[in-house]
Amino acid sequence: MELFVFVRFHATPGNEAAVEAALREVTPPTRQEDGCLEINVFRSIRDPQIFYIHSRWKDEAAFDLHATLPHTVRFIGTVEPLLDHRVEAQRCTILS
Repeated sequence: MELFVFVRFHATPGNEAAVEAALREVTPPTRQEDGCLEINVFRSIRDPQIFYIHSRWKDEAAFDLHATLPHTVRFIGTVEPLLDHRVEAQRCTILS
């Protein structure tokens, strides 16, 4: 069953550019993963400190593998100190 993942990032003031750079860096290698069907990164137009990732995966096992890969681990280590919260991915199924 396909898995949809939503992640929200709220940058601390002054760290917006660094969060954006980290998101831009992790996206290309993630797109190359066999289990990644789609990934897009967004920035809020009303609050420039808020970013989102929306991704679609072949299944939950593919996302579990993604979480262990070096580019993902490096991304989390880079971005978490720039946020006012811990990174939390919401794993979802589609309703319609």
